[in-house]
Amino acid sequence: MNVPVMADMMAQGKQPEILFWVGAAGSYDDKAKKISRAFVKILHQAKVDFAVLGTEESSTGDAAKRAGNEFLFQMQAMMNIEVLNAYEVKKIVTCDPHSFNTLKNEYPSLGGKYEVYHHTQFIQNLIAEGRLEINNTTFKGKRLTFHDPCYLGRANDVYESPRDLIKRLGVNLTEMKRHKSTALCCGAGGAQMFKDAEAGDKEVNVLRTEDAIETKPQIIATGCPYCKTMMTDGVTFKEKNDQIVVKDIVELIAEANQL
Repeated sequence: MNVPVMADMMAQGKQPEILFWVGAAGSYDDKAKKISRAFVKILHQAKVDFAVLGTEESSTGDAAKRAGNEFLFQMQAMMNIEVLNAYEVKKIVTCDPHSFNTLKNEYPSLGGKYEVYHHTQFIQNLIAEGRLEINNTTFKGKRLTFHDPCYLGRANDVYESPRDLIKRLGVNLTEMKRHKSTALCCGAGGAQMFKDAEAGDKEVNVLRTEDAIETKPQIIATGCPYCKTMMTDGVTFKEKNDQIVVKDIVELIAEANQL
């Protein structure tokens, strides 16, 4: 895939329209890499001039901060801010709500002030500008439910952009009982992804998957790489892999547009 790197673009005297912040999951996790690839395909289709930091990108420090290691968070943040400011980055788009929340809300006080968008917001803008269309026949009539990522929804009040894109796919969207501001966490937020479960009778991701299964979906859509992993594991636990697929919204859009 053709993915321009910021250092190369700057060497040519070019400044891209956006910086695509890939994030730790989107770089290393096999499920999340598919989200990154799908988003790059959409960017190419819409002829967006973009770049990634490549090896210069480090973790935003979200997991360290949520786990209580403020010192490590500030070290990671300052390194990233130094790189971003050196490249005079203005607009950042990411597929990871954890990175979105950290870059948007935590970095400004440390000197990193940028326009930050979740990929669903950016794709919505591309459609509004007439730069992208979504094919509404591929998934037409499919039963779908959407899981709100915590750091997108309750932390940043972004509820409509993912739903707007889902409706454009021509699917039958059925909301879970707990959705939008009452949505339940998938179990990965707040650095919980990286620790063992606490005492209880059920894993959080299984509980959330049961919420989704109640809607009798063929597809569970989400907008976060961590949510995708947790919900996929939940579907596997409930032995529903042959009936339900879990995909990020941008994967669905890329498939619908046959990219």
